[in-house]
Amino acid sequence: MRVPASYPMALLAALLALTPVYILITLASDASALFDSHNLKILANTLSLMVLTVLGAIIIGVPLAFISAYVHLPFKKVWLVVFAAPLAIPSYIGAFTLYAAFGPGGEINHLFGFQPPAMYGLSGAAIVMTLYTFPFVMMTTRSSLLSLDASMVNAARTLGMSMTMSVFKVVLPRVVNGIAAGSLLVALYTLSDFGTPAMMRLDTFTRVIYVEYNAFGLSRAAMLSLQLMVIVGILLFVESQIKTATERQGRPLTLFPAKWQLAAMFITFAPVLLLAIILPLAIFCLWLSRDGYAGFDFNIAWNSAYASGIAAIVAVLVAIPVAHAALTGKVGRIMERVTYFGFGIPGIVMGTALVYGGLQLPLLYQTLALLVIAYMLRFLPLAVGSIRTSTEYLDASLIKSARVLGASPREVFLRVTLPLTARGIVAGAALVFLESMRELEATLLLGPTGFETLSTYLWRVYEAGYFGRAAIPGLLLVLISACGLAIMLTGEKRSQLEH
Repeated sequence: MRVPASYPMALLAALLALTPVYILITLASDASALFDSHNLKILANTLSLMVLTVLGAIIIGVPLAFISAYVHLPFKKVWLVVFAAPLAIPSYIGAFTLYAAFGPGGEINHLFGFQPPAMYGLSGAAIVMTLYTFPFVMMTTRSSLLSLDASMVNAARTLGMSMTMSVFKVVLPRVVNGIAAGSLLVALYTLSDFGTPAMMRLDTFTRVIYVEYNAFGLSRAAMLSLQLMVIVGILLFVESQIKTATERQGRPLTLFPAKWQLAAMFITFAPVLLLAIILPLAIFCLWLSRDGYAGFDFNIAWNSAYASGIAAIVAVLVAIPVAHAALTGKVGRIMERVTYFGFGIPGIVMGTALVYGGLQLPLLYQTLALLVIAYMLRFLPLAVGSIRTSTEYLDASLIKSARVLGASPREVFLRVTLPLTARGIVAGAALVFLESMRELEATLLLGPTGFETLSTYLWRVYEAGYFGRAAIPGLLLVLISACGLAIMLTGEKRSQLEH
């Protein structure tokens, strides 16, 4: 039996993706205790934050999904972008600005003379995480809503059921899977986030892992990392069991609200958009006008772009054989799924594992190469998914025709497959680049000495209390993230056109 040419590289990528787990297990074997009373507090804080965030995301995301899918709005496409816009702001930026704006001595207190409640602890972290994760629920629920046929709702209305009851008894039961899928994304994001709990001074797994690392407690950090990975693994397993409801697509439901109903919707959700989007941008603009940009070293932006660019190129080179292996057979699909493991490992956990790996390989320790490896392992699935999707839609007859005309497999790949899948390759590289630019945790742990990026500079400014210096890196990161959101929304639009 002939082994596909893509298998060796795909196998190497899969083994590399499993390396951090092996390192953590080795490190954790030296830990003095598997579980103690302090762990219970950390676990309680982490799970409480996750549950509160998921509930908040559902409460905000589901109604917004319904509005964006079914309600006839003026400038509807613009509103969809506005509703999804919080995804364009990394949660740690939101945490930074809300922490600086609220409480005694905050920017709101300074500008307007009244003192809003401070934003920190479990409540503050839950509010921030909800503001920046509810679009996950909105997008997955909206996708499910758009796939439903309006005839069942119309039938329920004909039989005397009110519109409100039709929504609860006919529509919502049919989109439970979409809500659940979005909720699991929110839960995974909450578990892996480091910046928000750290800035809100809440001891979760990610924050305590970072503290232990800085205290040279690598074994303890590894043990906590494995415990966090168990929770993440359970959620990933649950996510894999959720099956998207398949239903014959029909005419979508369209609702024409009265003016007072439109006004009520706006008044209800305006505070959410104000806190999630307007306030952070206003705070950064305030700092920029107050402190200027003369003190910012733009080489930091170049460092971010340079490291992220290399990571994007490396990720694409690794992703191409992995994506092709996934389309050639069951073994290839298994290897592809293994590479997704890195995406489920929080950045702080990946960083902890690779720090120890670097210590064993002095040539890699404190080098840009190790940081690029971390980026590649974390975001490889983004490139794999994009390339595999574009390859799946490739017309197989073109490849067969080239082979019949005498082209070798290598020539077919270079002259037929590669040009036709270029869009997926570019999109995958762009997503890896953008996510690498935003990555905070792994960069903090693995960045070479003196190598500052936009995200780590923002963190250092927060730690030092020089909030005004965060304006330029904050606005640049928001702009970069907005590009990632644009790619995502473009992908959604193209998917709808293809189906």
